[in-house]
Formats: sequence, C-alpha cells, structure tokens
Amino acid sequence: MKGKSLNFSRSWRKELLKVKLFGVEFKNPVWVASGTFGFALEGKKIYEPSKLGAIVLKGLSLKEREGNPPQRIVETPCGMLNTIGLQNPGLERFLKEIYPKIEKIGTNLIANIFGETLDEFVQVCKGLEDCKSIVAYELNVSCPNVEKGGIYFGHDKMALAKLISRVKGAVKKPVLVKLSPNVEDVREFARVCVEEGADGIVLINTLLGMKIDVRRKRPFLSKTFGGLSGPAILPVAVRMVYQVYESFGDKIPIVGVGGIYDTYSALEHILAGASAIQVGTANFFNPLSPLEIIKGLEEFLREEEFKSFKEIVGLAHKNAKT
Repeated sequence: MKGKSLNFSRSWRKELLKVKLFGVEFKNPVWVASGTFGFALEGKKIYEPSKLGAIVLKGLSLKEREGNPPQRIVETPCGMLNTIGLQNPGLERFLKEIYPKIEKIGTNLIANIFGETLDEFVQVCKGLEDCKSIVAYELNVSCPNVEKGGIYFGHDKMALAKLISRVKGAVKKPVLVKLSPNVEDVREFARVCVEEGADGIVLINTLLGMKIDVRRKRPFLSKTFGGLSGPAILPVAVRMVYQVYESFGDKIPIVGVGGIYDTYSALEHILAGASAIQVGTANFFNPLSPLEIIKGLEEFLREEEFKSFKEIVGLAHKNAKT
C-alpha cells in the first residue's frame, strides 16, 4: 500500500474511520498506548496529536512514584524489555501541572490508572471525573494488590471482580480493563470483565521476560524480569484478541495492543476482533507509525471496497468458517 496516493475526499475519509465505542465517538480507531507517548507533551514536538483517535496517557497513581533504578530497559530481538516501575508524578501534580497543558489537545484522552489497593484505584478515577477531555479510564491490573499479599489484580479473578465493581460504582465515565497475558486462560478474566460490567477490554499488556548480560554473567535489568513488548509479541496478542472475540463477540468492545507497528499488524488485531488498536513500542523506533497506520487503514478500506471500518472488525472469524 506504500507509494500509492489517496485520491478520495478528506470528509469521506474522516467518516470512514469514525468509530463509536462505549458511548464515546473517536475520529479513528488508532490510539497510542500508555507508557509510549508520555502525557502527550513530547508527541506534540513531532506531529499534531489531534490526528489520533485517542491518547492513552502514561500510567497514573494516587501518589508520585520514582520508579525502579537503572537499568530499566533493554532491547531484545524484535522488541524490548522494560521495568520502568510505573514512574509518574501522582494525581495531584498531574492535575495542577500537566492536565491544563493537554486538556485542549484536540482528541480524546484516556487515563491509564493503577494502584496497590482498591481505594487507590477509586480515588484516582474519582479525582479525574471533572477532567472533560479524559473520556474513559483504562485500569492497569498488572499491579500488585498489597491487601492480598502482593498478588496481581489481573491474576486473581475475585480481586479483579471487586476492582471493576468498586470503580464502576464510583465513577460515571467508561471503564476499560487492560488484561495481563501472563495467565493460564485470558478468556476467564475477560468473562469477569463482562460479568462485572466493564465497558471495554484492552488486550494485551506486556509478557514477562528477561535478558542475560553474557559478558557480565548477570541479568541486564535491575529487577531481573521485565515486560516484553514490540513486534515479537504480535502473534500472542492477536491470538488472545481472537479468543476473547470468539467467546464474547459484540458483548464488549476489544481494544487490541501488542506488536502493532504498521497497517498490516494493526489489521491482524482488527480482523481478529479489535474495534480499536493501540500503537505502543513502535512509537520509539518509528514515531510516525500511528499516522501511517491511519492512512493505511483508509487505503485498505477503499481498495477492498468496504463502506465502514466496522465491517472488518472480527471478519477473520467469519472467513475461517468458509
């Protein structure tokens, strides 16, 4: 699709990719993933973020966090490992110093939220309720629950159910849940999201991995293990999107993330069942990739003669049976 000109009207193109999910309208289904676009201030130096369907902000907690000590990131074949440690300014500083600079950025903002207790999740979400540009919350459940001895919210179905219920009962904005792939069957955790009334599922978070420094004969990362992201995890992410869509179909929107770096990798997620996608690690090695994907999706729909983006969501399921 590269090298071909798009000779159709801008207004028609705009309508073609428009999507409405959990009551919110998005100009297109291409978002940037949490932790790969900061709080959007850095991205503004490269291109106009208003072109994106949404910006998922860097993870935010109730109190400021310094994160883990170096080394916190290392390249791997077709990807990277990170153990940043969820470094962020905390809710109070975000509201005073950052949100006023991004509230008129021209596209939807989604707040990625994490906490070590149920109350922390609720307090952060409630603290953002008056931020009009923030249209939804994305719960990062790959965070240790100190109330249960450090077990991850996303690895315990009862803890996950309580978290979703508490947050949904405390806020008015849509609540998305970003599930961990490091579980036996992600469909069981997706089921909890459906049953507890979550507004969307984000698949997937990073895979647990590590890298050894052969010369120093020790782990590269200060915390030994880290989250693997990048093109290397694309097949795993697509498989999980496919499985969850196969189980729940249109009962809950799926946002696909993991390994997306170009139009075709985005289309794999979409054809598997994702109603929107997030570009993550690709932002580091090709900052313009989200814009290239938007253009590529427009061209694909036109070339394949689809009348709307919605027509291709989950289409691989139908074609697998023919």
